[in-house]
Amino acid sequence: MRLAPFLALTFSLLVWGSPDAAPASAPVPAAQGRVIPSADGLAVLPTRDRVEVENRILADRLETLLPRLMAESGLDMWLVINREYAEDPVYFTLVPQPSYAARRTTMLVFFRKADGSVEKLSVNRYPLGGAYTSAWAGGDLDAQWKALAEVIVSRNPRRIGINVSREWPIADGLTAALRDRLLEALPSEYAQRLTPAEPLVIRWFETRTPMEAQVYPQIVAVARGVISEAFSERVITPGVTRTEDVSWYIRSRFESLGLSPWFFPDVNLQRRGAACAASGPSCGEEGVIQRGDVLHTDVGFCYLKLCTDTQEMGYVLRMGETAPPAGLVAALQAGNRWQDLLAGNFAVGRTGNAILASTLEAAGKAGLRASVYSHPLGFVGHAPGPTIGMWDNQGPTAVQGDWPLHANTAYAIEGNIRHPVPEWGGQFVQMKLEQSALFDGQRVIYLAGRQTEWHLVR
Repeated sequence: MRLAPFLALTFSLLVWGSPDAAPASAPVPAAQGRVIPSADGLAVLPTRDRVEVENRILADRLETLLPRLMAESGLDMWLVINREYAEDPVYFTLVPQPSYAARRTTMLVFFRKADGSVEKLSVNRYPLGGAYTSAWAGGDLDAQWKALAEVIVSRNPRRIGINVSREWPIADGLTAALRDRLLEALPSEYAQRLTPAEPLVIRWFETRTPMEAQVYPQIVAVARGVISEAFSERVITPGVTRTEDVSWYIRSRFESLGLSPWFFPDVNLQRRGAACAASGPSCGEEGVIQRGDVLHTDVGFCYLKLCTDTQEMGYVLRMGETAPPAGLVAALQAGNRWQDLLAGNFAVGRTGNAILASTLEAAGKAGLRASVYSHPLGFVGHAPGPTIGMWDNQGPTAVQGDWPLHANTAYAIEGNIRHPVPEWGGQFVQMKLEQSALFDGQRVIYLAGRQTEWHLVR
């Protein structure tokens, strides 16, 4: 749909509203006065000013979230050990910005004290600053490992979490060589206390704090705004513009705003006469965009350490048309109905597999030809947490599908429905929709609204 800015926040980001948008609230304090404006009012903070915002959010997460998650996971200590250019996936979510690599060997130690607070230490040749207290002044690598062992022994933790996991790649960041070196450095009785930190890592990645919930709507609004630009006559000339041209426009637009796409934007088209089955492979092809075409895009970028994943649909008006055919309007409404069924099955403690099964059953009863493949969002685009179906597997998913839903977690509400279009002779159109949303424990809130009207190329 055409999106209009209605509220400018201190972050110099604009929120596009809809009846499904999350309510606006005061932003995290940020640096003032320097912004990079764009043609249509889209704006993001320059790289320099992002540092303060990201570090405020990190400090809050370390102070308020980490102690609770360590207690929930039953860990007394958590070790995150990295080498330069072989960083643990969790490393950059824990260290202040600007940070581009783990310097030499970098060791982070988190110790849960008797009062429930967490001591945050770095055993590192170069102090990290911020929330971290340096526990080692420097020396050679052998001295560093000895210092780590002394930190551990002096605090006498019963359960020491390390990042090893058979099933969750993001929780498997401790390399084999570093694990061997850790075992060599520790007294045998402490080596026996090592345990996988898998539950803690997953919960750290999937949980969104109030500060993050404040800024996430603005981030997602930028994604939706760029799609609105791309699916318009400003970018598309029917009979001339190719789908790949629109993909590159979106990519370049993000880069002009200083945003990093986490995958290359996809743009494809469907048109009358190009078969789309009631089930089976995804519908859509690349090529020159013509009047009467249905357009689809899939885009994602990361900003302020939070990632988006968005899919929306557009229609290229034929000569004399002022609106899409009624069959396409009905198709989008059916897609929204599918989203409602999925969101209605979210409940704390319910697994991804259970949500998938309930949604598919409800969709079938509603006469919807639906496919569900939703996933968590956060520090990465395909984040850990409950997998709710996969595009190539509409049945249970082992391990990831059995993870339970928690409050204050974000998701890409992703999937598709296939709907017959009478104006196309009953041919199916595939509505591929994806919107970023927050589950607050009671309801699913679309972070910057959702598409309820077609983008129109006039």
